[in-house]
Amino acid sequence: MQRTDILRQIDFAFQVNPVVALLGPRQCGKTTCARQYIAQEGNIASQNYFDLENSRDLERLSDPLLTLSKLSGLIVIDEIQYVKSLFPSLRVLADDPTLTQQFLILGSASHELAESSSETLAGRISYLELTPFSYPEVGQLEPLWFRGGFPKSYLAKDDAISDAWRKAFILTFLERDIPRLGIKIPSENLRRFWMMLAHYHGKIFNASDIACSLGLSDKTVMHYLDILTGTFMVRQLKPWFENIGKRQIKRPKVYIRDSGILHTLLNIHSYSDLLVHPLLAHSWECFALEEIIRVNRVSAEDCYFWGVHQQAELDLLILKEGKRLGFEVKYTSSPKRSSAMNTIIKDLKLDKLTIIYPGHVDYFLEDNIEVVGVQNYLAETDEGPK
Repeated sequence: MQRTDILRQIDFAFQVNPVVALLGPRQCGKTTCARQYIAQEGNIASQNYFDLENSRDLERLSDPLLTLSKLSGLIVIDEIQYVKSLFPSLRVLADDPTLTQQFLILGSASHELAESSSETLAGRISYLELTPFSYPEVGQLEPLWFRGGFPKSYLAKDDAISDAWRKAFILTFLERDIPRLGIKIPSENLRRFWMMLAHYHGKIFNASDIACSLGLSDKTVMHYLDILTGTFMVRQLKPWFENIGKRQIKRPKVYIRDSGILHTLLNIHSYSDLLVHPLLAHSWECFALEEIIRVNRVSAEDCYFWGVHQQAELDLLILKEGKRLGFEVKYTSSPKRSSAMNTIIKDLKLDKLTIIYPGHVDYFLEDNIEVVGVQNYLAETDEGPK
């Protein structure tokens, strides 16, 4: 599948900086996307592609300045988080006015990559996130919701193969990928935490409750959460605070970003099983939230939820282009106006409140409160540099 949107974003980013980092979870299609970009640019010499999981390419970069300075044009470095010592060399090359190189670097751990490059490549690097498949790319909502967007899961011949792939992915992630990042924790502990987190999907995160259930400390539980967040498995939706004199919620909400991974962690093996599962509504609502964030192309720093204890709550607040956009996601056939909606708009000074639901008919509840079918919204809101 040609991912034309991210290819346009890469092309635009290279007009801003000589180094572009394409970040995303393992197996989401970063390497395939890089090869599509290479083909679009008219191909590159084989020596300009480095896979840092390949021992031969690691050896080639034993003296990175010597090797890379002799190359020209586009240079691709895959899985760069495994060799963080490359970043100082990239800074030297990016600053050399005699060179006309562009570096496309691929990484599977956002916090690891940002930590390594924040000082050495400041002002020289653009970050892009490649997610698994989204609705605007595939155009089929139910299979995407059930199987998730990882290419090998979504494109599998049947649901059984898709589920088997996700089980293998989880095992490999825990036993191979996490240790390779230099994170030394028992894989079984992280697995138990991940599975418990699936039952907290879409809810306020309470570290003490989970720590008590797992026999771990609060600090350890927060460390595990940061690992899963930094490797794109979990989203922490931060609480928004408004100066309104009300007792507002101060802890984040958490959810598993890929709905297919969530369903495997919950032992949901078929679409019919999903439709009778107690977490059905939470699964659909968080799936819709993740899709809304993706099509609006906003960073985690611009996404929040808001709530007042025992009172009004907003599922998603997006800060975009100077506007405050509010979203409520409802797994219901016909969302209706509630008294809390006007309170939310007033307290948060929203420019607009959009109610997202599984239906297909869009309608207004008031001038600034619109009900929109999820497929209609996702199909119409795909914006960005063309």
